[in-house]
Amino acid sequence: VQLQASGGGLVQAGDSLTLSCAVSGRAFSVYAMGWFRQAPGKEREFVATISWNGKTSYYADFLKGRFTISRDNDKNTLYLQMSSLEPEDTAVYFCAGDESMWTPPQTITTMKNPDEMFRHWGQGTLVTVSS
Repeated sequence: VQLQASGGGLVQAGDSLTLSCAVSGRAFSVYAMGWFRQAPGKEREFVATISWNGKTSYYADFLKGRFTISRDNDKNTLYLQMSSLEPEDTAVYFCAGDESMWTPPQTITTMKNPDEMFRHWGQGTLVTVSS
C-alpha cells in the first residue's frame, strides 16, 4: 500500500487550500483514513479521520470547524479542505490509513497516541501559512 499526499504550498493567512492523498495498492474503500500534521519542533498531532464509507468523521478540537475531511472511493483519494488558514497551521501534513479499522472510534480525538491506530503512512506535504 502506498499513500501519496499532495497539494501543500505557501499561502497567506485567511486563505484556503485542499490537500489530496492518493492511495494505491489494496482496496482503499475498506480503509479508515486520517490526516495528521507536524509543525516545526513539535510532535505529530491528529487533525481528522474518516470512516471507510465517508459517513463518520472526527476532528481535532483546535480546528474549530475550519477543516473538512472527505474521500472519493472511486478515485482512491482522500481530501482535506482547509479554510481560514492561520500561521499556526504551518506544518507537514500526513495522510494515514488502516484496513483493520473501518470506522475510527470517537475516542481517537482524545487518545494520547492516535497515530498508532494507522498502519500506513504517506510521505507528507508541507503547508506554510504566512501572516
